[in-house]
This record gives sequence, C-alpha cells and structure tokens, in this order.
Amino acid sequence: MKIRVIIKKLSNPRVRRRLKIGLSVWGGVILIGLTFKLGYDIGRFDAQSLKNDKNAELSTIAPPALTMESAQRIVSGALKEDPLNPKTIVDQIIDGNYKLSTIVIKSNDIKKIAWIIDMRLFFKDDLFNDEGYNLTEGMEQQHNIIRVEQ
Repeated sequence: MKIRVIIKKLSNPRVRRRLKIGLSVWGGVILIGLTFKLGYDIGRFDAQSLKNDKNAELSTIAPPALTMESAQRIVSGALKEDPLNPKTIVDQIIDGNYKLSTIVIKSNDIKKIAWIIDMRLFFKDDLFNDEGYNLTEGMEQQHNIIRVEQ
C-alpha cells in the first residue's frame, strides 16, 4: 500500500519537477566536489613528484671538490693579493674535502699548512680539534714541513 501512495505522489507534475530540480542540484554538487577533489589530488601528486625529483637531484649532485685554481682564488682573495700575480702560491692540496680542506701554501720559499673551511674561509693559523690536538702541527710533521716561527 505504501508503494502505491508513493507512486501516486510521484505522478503529480509539481512533485516531479521539484524532484528533478533537487536531484539536478545534488548531482551538480557531487560533480563539483569530485572535480575539486580530482584537481587537489592531481596538484598534490605533481607537487610531491616535483619534491621527490628535487630530492633525487640533490642526492646525485656530488659535493664541490677543491681544485688548485679554486684554492688559489680563495687564498688570493683572503690575503687580498692580485689573483693574476699572487705572492702566495697553493703548492699542494692535501685533503680536498669541501667542508674542511687542507692545503700547502708557499710564500717566499717557505711552505705552510693552511685550511679552507666551507670552500670560503681561509686561514693559516693553528687548528685544534675538540680533544686539543694541534692539527696543523700534525699535518706539518706528516708532510715534512719545517715550521718557521715569525
């Protein structure tokens, strides 16, 4: 009996029109929601893949290596010498690590141990580790460089 009542009410043209309008609005809301959700998922996927590509690119790039030319430029710049005609020459790169590089510089036929930190900061004074060991003296002994006190 209840089905007959529902069918009778649905046969009314006014109810049919309202039902069509209501279903169309709900369908439109669902389509708009799905469109936004799909757009969000695609944008998030693209952003995540770009982030992954950037991370993969960073891991494959080798850290910068210290070359004789770059070490000479750093030393000349730190000592404010003419880069085309320097007085202090980089004689040897002992350790070309880009964080802490050890080099041998030569000035007036005197060799000294010097340090380049983060491919920028240059200094030729004594360097101590956290245990108090003088790294400069150790390098001088290891490479047979006679320390000349000034």
